Amino acid sequence: MDRDRLKTYRTRLLIFLAVVGPGIITANVDNDAGGIYTYSVAGARFGYSLLWTLVPITIALIVVQEMVARMGVVTGKGLADLIREEYGFRATFLLMICLLVADLGNTISNFAGLASSMSVFGISRYVIVPLGAFIVWALVVKGTYEFVEKVFLVACVFYIAYPISSVLAHPSWSEAMSNTAKPSFQLNRSYLFMIIGLIGTTITPWMQFYLQSAVVEKGVKIKDWVYSRWDVIVGCVVTDLVAFFIIVACAATLYASGHRDIRDAADAALALRPLAGHAASALFAFGLANASLFSACILPLATAYYVCEGLGLESGIDKRVAEAPTFYWLYTGLIVLGALAVVALREEMQVPIILLSQVLNGIMLPFVLIFMLRLSNREDLMGAYRNTRAFNAIAWVTCVVMIILTVLLLASQFFHGIPT
Repeated sequence: MDRDRLKTYRTRLLIFLAVVGPGIITANVDNDAGGIYTYSVAGARFGYSLLWTLVPITIALIVVQEMVARMGVVTGKGLADLIREEYGFRATFLLMICLLVADLGNTISNFAGLASSMSVFGISRYVIVPLGAFIVWALVVKGTYEFVEKVFLVACVFYIAYPISSVLAHPSWSEAMSNTAKPSFQLNRSYLFMIIGLIGTTITPWMQFYLQSAVVEKGVKIKDWVYSRWDVIVGCVVTDLVAFFIIVACAATLYASGHRDIRDAADAALALRPLAGHAASALFAFGLANASLFSACILPLATAYYVCEGLGLESGIDKRVAEAPTFYWLYTGLIVLGALAVVALREEMQVPIILLSQVLNGIMLPFVLIFMLRLSNREDLMGAYRNTRAFNAIAWVTCVVMIILTVLLLASQFFHGIPT
């Protein structure tokens, strides 16, 4: 009996390892240069007090990501494909154009993060950005889906730099755990918009399109859906644990020392040096470089996927260039433009592009969430796998809260500017 049970567990583990990938990769890419900067600012300005927000944020992320992964497994189609088929070409085209512009800004942001992180080690952006661009381009253009996914999973492992950096910062773990379990509020505008920023950097439109496309290309079957769901859950929990350690590291050092104003995530790494030692600073910068390079690869890939799906064109890493020319040209173009912007433009000229991308992300997210909810409730599409009433309740609350917070964030950017 014990031998049979062991065999069953071994079989389940092997199936999980075969299915694992899209959920963990998509969630971890969310900790890109912009995300790491946001978490660093949260710790530097507010100490441990915002850690509690990671609990509802993780739940919301799991709910949203589970929906698109399930749609990918059941329908065998990407999200852009489904939107085009169910809501028409015009709506899909407008959505794709906005997301394309937004993702170009996000790609610039990640190459900028790569440049600033490597400047901590004395490496010029004129060297590291072209080199990084070539590496991410060659990886996808020359690799297969299976190989690329393995490289991405290895990149996820390097996020261990942040937990180690956090331990080296010698935080008050009791205070950190207390603030995680017990919500606290400050009635000031900066605190409110820091919460909005944390949520906004965690759930973005591109993630939903990429995850569903990746599940489809991986070929996950309905019979293995439960393992794909665990892939999503593990990915969401791990990515927010990384966020937890980034906030803790900055709270224990920058906040405690009064060094609360940082320009970017690399600035946080440099500020850690006299407070937590060279090792903690180097690990923090290395984590930023890994995250930036990782995201600079995934974001253009996600864009190429959903634009081609939305236009009804061939896409996929396993396709040859001749079979999916638009897919590869889009991927190449975004990488080239993103890298050129960081190398050729002054930082103050890059900022408006990056800001525009964040505004477009905010505008598009409510539309994407509503499309997802409507599609995942279609009996003709999802059959027995459509949302349950309980899941719908959670999903709609998540959607409404995200829409309200997005409107508040956009209003602050247009009328008041970001609080500092």
